Amino acid sequence: MNILVIGSGGREHALVWKLAQSPHVKQLWCAPGNAGIAQERLSDRFTLNPAVECVNIGAEDLPRLLAFAQEKKADLTVVGPDNPLALGIVDLFQKNGRRIWGPNQKAAQFESSKVFSQNFMENTASRPQSPARSPIFRPPRASLPCWADAAR
Repeated sequence: MNILVIGSGGREHALVWKLAQSPHVKQLWCAPGNAGIAQERLSDRFTLNPAVECVNIGAEDLPRLLAFAQEKKADLTVVGPDNPLALGIVDLFQKNGRRIWGPNQKAAQFESSKVFSQNFMENTASRPQSPARSPIFRPPRASLPCWADAAR
């Protein structure tokens, strides 16, 4: 199995580390990866390329990530960071017939937008009304008086 992992942090390093232990994984790429990820090796000593290959493609460059997955025939893409999910990478890959693990763009709103999550929870009564509800400022500059008062 050929797998592409997207991201460059500790979460992605943990994913790569664990995936590399599987005897089913024949090729493992990480975009963009990091120096620690580049040190990981696949467990199957008969694999042609036992090193995990870091690819110089940003985690938010969805068109290039899709092109890479198509070109290299990745059997599965695993997304670590929140931003590509919020940008709709799962929807894009699925639309193009690629297997990818992660929530679609609509579901990713729960992580990417605290306002969306807060409104959803209040509108569905999934939690009691909290007196600690934080205000939502539109535009963000409207919050400046609150920060100025807090700084005094």
